[in-house]
Amino acid sequence: MTGESANASDRLIDDFLPYLLARASHVVSAEFHGRLRGLKVSAPKWRVLAALSSNDGETVSGLAESCMLQQPTMTKLLDRMVRDRLVTRAPDARDRRVVRISLTERGRAAVSELLSAAQRHEAELFARHSSAEGDVIKAALRSLIGQHDARRRG
Repeated sequence: MTGESANASDRLIDDFLPYLLARASHVVSAEFHGRLRGLKVSAPKWRVLAALSSNDGETVSGLAESCMLQQPTMTKLLDRMVRDRLVTRAPDARDRRVVRISLTERGRAAVSELLSAAQRHEAELFARHSSAEGDVIKAALRSLIGQHDARRRG
């Protein structure tokens, strides 16, 4: 059977979980990333600010992992964010080799606006789908991530 005559449902990729996750992320994120561009904020910067909003004082490696960036890329992004006075770097109190990243007042003000935009975006997504469906999807994704993180660390 050729690609032209195959139904979409006959294609392996259309039922392949990693593809479905990536495609769903792309579709749902594209709208929000457009809003971020309108606010002149990159998606990686948004992730850093959002991560720090609930875990101020995170390590560079912890931020890189939660923001899905390679550590060298994270370091360059943090250099720019320090320059823009959004975050500060400070050595860890117990291990001076570890660097902790914290929001500045300017960073807190920026993330406040961005979190509101994210909440509005999510509310609009849920308006298109039932909130129960959204809760089930979130729970399934958290479970999937948690199981894979545990396997990777274990």
